[in-house]
Amino acid sequence: METSTYIFLQHYWWFLVSLLGGLLVFLLFVQGGQSLVFQLGKTEAQQQQLLGSTGKKWEFTFTTLVTFGGAFFASFPLFYSTSFGGAYWVWMLILLCFVIQAVSYEYQMKKGNLLGKKTYRVFLLINGIAGPVLLGTAVGTFFNGAEFIVNKEQLSDLAMPVISQWATPWHGLEAVLNLWNVCLGIAVFSLARVLAILYFINNVEDKEIQMESRKRLLPESIAFLVFFLAFLIHLLVADGFAVNPDTQEIFMQPYKYALNLLEMPYVTGILLIGVVLVLWGIGKTYLSSAYRKGIWFSGSGTVLTVLALLLCAGWNHTAYYPSLADLQSSLTIQNSCSSPFTLKVMSYVSILIPFVLAYIFYAWRAIDLKPNKK
Repeated sequence: METSTYIFLQHYWWFLVSLLGGLLVFLLFVQGGQSLVFQLGKTEAQQQQLLGSTGKKWEFTFTTLVTFGGAFFASFPLFYSTSFGGAYWVWMLILLCFVIQAVSYEYQMKKGNLLGKKTYRVFLLINGIAGPVLLGTAVGTFFNGAEFIVNKEQLSDLAMPVISQWATPWHGLEAVLNLWNVCLGIAVFSLARVLAILYFINNVEDKEIQMESRKRLLPESIAFLVFFLAFLIHLLVADGFAVNPDTQEIFMQPYKYALNLLEMPYVTGILLIGVVLVLWGIGKTYLSSAYRKGIWFSGSGTVLTVLALLLCAGWNHTAYYPSLADLQSSLTIQNSCSSPFTLKVMSYVSILIPFVLAYIFYAWRAIDLKPNKK
C-alpha cells in the first residue's frame, strides 16, 4: 500500500477513535445521573423515577465503552497492549465500576435480593462518581504521559516476548498523582452531572425534580467550567510531546498543543463550536424555565469538544500516549497502528457506522416513547 494511503488510514482511524471517545463522554450523563439520585430525589418514588430514566440508557454507555476499547485494539494495538496491559489497575477499576452498575440495575428492585435496595443504589452512586473521574484521569495521560517502556526487539525473545513494560509497581494508579490528570477527571465528572441535569429536565415529568434540577444546574456548571478551563489553559501553555516527521524522534516542544490548534484551524473550529454549544445548552436552560432541550445542544457540543481535544492529542505529529519513563517509547499514530491491510479492511467495516448510529437513534426514541411520569 502507498505511504500516503497508509498515513490517511492512520489519521482516519484516530478520528474514529476520537469520535467514539466524544460519544462516550456524552453518554456519561448516565453516571452523572446516578451520582445525583440522592440529591435530586427526595422521596422513594422520585429516586425510582430518576433511576428508571437513566436505567433505560446505561447500556448505550457500556456498549460505547466496549466499542471504544475494541476500536483502539483493532487500529492501535500497541496502545491497547501498553495501556490496558500495563496500567491494568486503572482499567480494572473502571471495569469493576461498570460491572456493579449492571448488577445494580438488574437486582435493585427484585424481591428478596440479599443486599437490599439501598446497597445497590450506593453501588450506582460509586459508579456515578468513580467511573467519570477514572476515565477522565486515564484520558489525561494522553497529554501528560504515563510510566511505561516499549521495546519492540523484545518480541523476538521467545522466553518473554513482551513489548511493553510498566515502569512502576502501581500500574497506572500513579496517574492520580498528576494534578492535571485529576483536574480533567473532575471536569469530566462535573460535565457528566451537568448533562444528567439537562437530561432529567428533558426526560422526567416530575415538577419537583424539574425544579430541583434547575437549582443544581448553575453550581454544577460552574464546577465544570473551573476545572475544564484550568485544564485547557494548562494544556495551551504546557510543553507537548512532538514527533519529528522525518526521523520519528520524540522531543519536547513548547506550546505544542496551542501550536496544533493554530496549525489545524479546522480542529480549532470544532473545539470552539463544541464549547459554544455546551454553554448554549446550559445558558438557555438556566435562563428559561420553559426550555427543556438543552441536553441536545450541550450533548452535541460535548462530542465535538472531546473530538477536537483528542485530535489535538494525536494529529499534527504529536505523541498521543507519551512515556515519562523513556521519551522515545512514546506512542504515535504511526508507530502503534495496525498493518495497512488491517486498517484498510476495517475501513470498509466502518462504513456501517452511520447505520449503527441510526439504530441507536431509533432505539433511543423508542425507549422514550413512554416518558417517566410522576
